Order: sequence, then C-alpha cells, then structure tokens
Amino acid sequence: MEVYFTIDKTAVAEFKDRGSKFLAYAFPVKTTEAVKECLAEVKKEHPKATHHCYAYRLGTEGLQFRAADDGEPSGSAGKPILGQIDSKQITDVLIVVVRYFGGSLLGVPGLINAYKMSAALVLQLIPVIQKNIEAKYHLSFDYTIMNDVMMVVKQHNCTVISQELQLFCEMEIGVPKSTEELCLLRLNDIYGLVVKKVKG
Repeated sequence: MEVYFTIDKTAVAEFKDRGSKFLAYAFPVKTTEAVKECLAEVKKEHPKATHHCYAYRLGTEGLQFRAADDGEPSGSAGKPILGQIDSKQITDVLIVVVRYFGGSLLGVPGLINAYKMSAALVLQLIPVIQKNIEAKYHLSFDYTIMNDVMMVVKQHNCTVISQELQLFCEMEIGVPKSTEELCLLRLNDIYGLVVKKVKG
C-alpha cells in the first residue's frame, strides 16, 4: 500500500422523496475533531432538520470509521452512507445527510435508498484524488544547510507538515512510502542533519 484515495473539496447535493428533503454534505477530514466541527457546522446551518445522519472513514488504511443513524431506524441511514464511501474506496471523508421530514413515512427500504442516493449524489460532485501514504520524519538542522534539505524534500515530493525556521531549524515532513528508502539515504547524506522517525 503506497497510495490511498480521498477528496480535497467539500460539496452539497439534494435528494427528494415523497416530500422529504435530504441534503448531503461531503467534507475532507483527517481527525475525529474535524468530524465534530463539520457536524456542528451542519447542525448550526439546519437547526430545524429532523435528522442529521452521518458516516465517516479515517486514516490511510481506513481503520477508523463510524455510522450514525441519529434517530432513524437502526441501520437505515449511517450504514448506507458509509456504504457509498466504501464503494468509492475513499478515506478521510465525512458525509452528513440532513433530513427534513415531509409528512410521508418512507419505511426502512425507502430510507436506506434515500440516504444511499444522497451520499452517492454528493460524491459524484467531487473528484477522487490519489495521495501518497507517507511516513513522518522530524528533521533538525542548521540554517546553513536549508537549501540542501529543501532540495531533497522537493525532489521526493515530501509534504512539509510543520516547520520552524530560525538559525536552528526544525521541520516535520511526510515522506511518500514509495520513495522512503531513497529519500532517507539522501537526507542522511547531508552533513549536520538529524533525522528521526515520528511514531504514530
């Protein structure tokens, strides 16, 4: 596993069934904190909605996930939403579907279809992007070798996660798994650079 698939844009789609209105929101998220923030945002925007159902999958291996029915019959909302995320094989994604009840009961099969369709529609609006699975490393070095360090970082398409650049520099980078070995060889060749792997 050297790559994973995700989204990097938000989108919203609408689906209607027998008077009920479903609004699906898709968000790129990295943490459960981000999930909570996005959920709070949607609830603030739709305080009068009957339900705010959602599902998310997080992590490059997609091991963290949750499906919430928010008062709908068990398994009729969160699961079909998660099913759409999984059918696209994407991760670091949250989909919230807001329902305004329209007076007619849809029944469990109707609900499953409505939540599934809402999630599918919103995902159709966003291109799926491929990202490198990265290993995190912490770099400490003197400002004088900054250019040498940055050259390797750029050539290997590393992501600069955080940096503190003064006379003495600290930097956290994400190294694509596909070039990790070669990148580390190059970094370790730079005199005066301390490279440490970040756990977790």
